[in-house]
Amino acid sequence: MTAVREKAALAVQGKYYYGWVMVAVAAVGLFCSGPGQSYTFSVFIEPISQDLGISKASIASAYAIATLIAAFLLPRAGRFLDKYGPRHVLIATACMLGIACLFFGAAANFLWLAAGFALLRFMGQGVTMMCAANLVSQWFSGKRGFAMSLMALGFASSMAVHPPLGSYLIEQWGWRTAWVALGVLTWLIMLPPIILLVFDRPEAIGLAVDGAETEKSSSSQKDAAAAPQLNGLTLPQAKKQLAFYLLCGVWFVIGGLVTVLHFFQVTILENQGIETLDAAGLFTISAVTMVLAMPLIGKLFDVVRSRYVIAAALSFNALALIGITLVSNYPQAVLYAVTFGITNAFMMTMFGYIWPRYFGRAHLGSIQGIGQMYGVVGASIAPVPVGYAIDAFSSATAVIRTLSVLEIAMAVAVVVLLRTPPGVDVPQGLE
Repeated sequence: MTAVREKAALAVQGKYYYGWVMVAVAAVGLFCSGPGQSYTFSVFIEPISQDLGISKASIASAYAIATLIAAFLLPRAGRFLDKYGPRHVLIATACMLGIACLFFGAAANFLWLAAGFALLRFMGQGVTMMCAANLVSQWFSGKRGFAMSLMALGFASSMAVHPPLGSYLIEQWGWRTAWVALGVLTWLIMLPPIILLVFDRPEAIGLAVDGAETEKSSSSQKDAAAAPQLNGLTLPQAKKQLAFYLLCGVWFVIGGLVTVLHFFQVTILENQGIETLDAAGLFTISAVTMVLAMPLIGKLFDVVRSRYVIAAALSFNALALIGITLVSNYPQAVLYAVTFGITNAFMMTMFGYIWPRYFGRAHLGSIQGIGQMYGVVGASIAPVPVGYAIDAFSSATAVIRTLSVLEIAMAVAVVVLLRTPPGVDVPQGLE
């Protein structure tokens, strides 16, 4: 089977770089992470609250606890990723993500709901996204930003499809059966391309990063030749660098505050006079904006100094946070959705870009696992004060505007302090 896969890959390579196939598979993976994403949960909050008799603040707390648990498992998943490679980890994760959907759909109480959240967040928003970004990072360097932006189209597609699909399934068959359908769809869409098409690194089939060909050799020789071509810091070395903690802080802040908007968009806008279907439909507008913006943003990451682009990502997220609090009619809601779409385009391109950019790809899984842990911890904490503010005051405006200040402060810190650690190759013009 491996020989057949390798022969097919080399046949494709005769026409175009096989790494672009990896980008397509990674995009499919991001699409299938949808059941573990906050924008999908947003349309399930009300039916779950009514069915289980649980308040929205309690659901947000279950979500927070579960996400926090999932976060602290990600570093171990990163080590597995370094040891076994993205292909094997993605196959296992796809199987478990489908099972997690079935488990969540059977939730009967608060603890079960929290356990279901934990499984979905860890497998979907956590490991699936980490593996997809790792896979693309192993195949691209000079074109990494553009490749990441194309990979992120899968996330945009999921944002456009999963909330309205979830709403339709709830309306037709109820929220529990909706999760069964989502689980089955995950298996059908995600598993075949991973099993049939994925190679962990270009060196595995005699290629080099970004498409340069290497000397054809046997499998054992390829494995031996691959190691010297990998550049980067170990996790202990990365932990000695200010850049590591700055980027963890970036991911903590932006991961948490983008989650707030995904998770509570429908609820916040309902309280400000926007119809439920219109509020859910804004995810599609954001997704379309994201698709249009991502190629440009990917190019920015490849040609503009990295710290400036990262600061721009934080600034757009702050603008989206402030924007949602100002919405009072549908045109204003559309303007917010466009801003949020640009925010997501920055975030999803940056998601896989920053770790190999600043620490190399030799030990990428371990470093990325820690970094993503900070992002998921942020995602677990940030929705809680917003949920309590909504329950207590029917408005989270003050809380959300206060949180936006964190984005601006982090953007300033990035511009002033972020630099590439010694020992890591710096792409020309990006420092």
